[in-house]
Amino acid sequence: MVSMTTSAAKADSGTSDARGTSVIVNAIAVLRCFSAEEPLLGVTEIAQRVGMHKSTVSRILATLEQEELVERDPDSRRFKLGLGLIAVAGPLLAELEERRAAYPLLRRLTEQTGETSALMVWNGRESMCVEQIASPQQVKHTAPLGARYHDAFSASVQVFLSLEPEDRVRSLLRDGTVFYPGLDDAGLEAYVLRLGDVARRGFATNYGESSLDEVGVAAPVYDHRGDAVAAVLIPAPKFRVSPERLQTLGEACAATARLVTSRLGG
Repeated sequence: MVSMTTSAAKADSGTSDARGTSVIVNAIAVLRCFSAEEPLLGVTEIAQRVGMHKSTVSRILATLEQEELVERDPDSRRFKLGLGLIAVAGPLLAELEERRAAYPLLRRLTEQTGETSALMVWNGRESMCVEQIASPQQVKHTAPLGARYHDAFSASVQVFLSLEPEDRVRSLLRDGTVFYPGLDDAGLEAYVLRLGDVARRGFATNYGESSLDEVGVAAPVYDHRGDAVAAVLIPAPKFRVSPERLQTLGEACAATARLVTSRLGG
């Protein structure tokens, strides 16, 4: 009796393992459907390519979306790869074009300013750190790779939002996707005007607005198509940065962002 029970348990375990492996293989097959040539795909297209039923593909995509491995394009509602892949695939960051282009220039920027410099990317609702050169000073501000920011007054968030359509900015703020404490109509209008200033000036500033003891400046990076693909960020302790020095850091940040843009063919 014991032998039969043990055999049955082994059979069940084998079936469970096979089922789990099948789910993983199917999820990988879905992810591999996306490419640089076809970054946006719908459920039907994916189902046809992997030979699975649409309901199965929908369940897989729902799980991948929950884990931020895929995300929906806000305009077409089709799927694309998500930045969550960057957070779980650190070694692949070395292959990120923007990161490779920015790295030596970030090192130079940190040497020039004495402050931490970072490269940020945008997933449509939050800013994520994909590269960082830490300040050599004892007191500094740093963040782990993959750290995400959705505070409206974060310098990098301001930069990315300044390049978004105004109606989308209003939507992101109103539904709380981008965090703005105590948002009201007057605050929203003032913020939209602020983003216009950011776009005209070429860099954003955050003088202790999202964190009392930290300041930040950020500037956009463009690729060869003229699309904003990243932002250069300098975060620093507030006690070390006067309003006048904040302007100087902003100009240095913008100059570095232009150099990264140039390296990307922008």
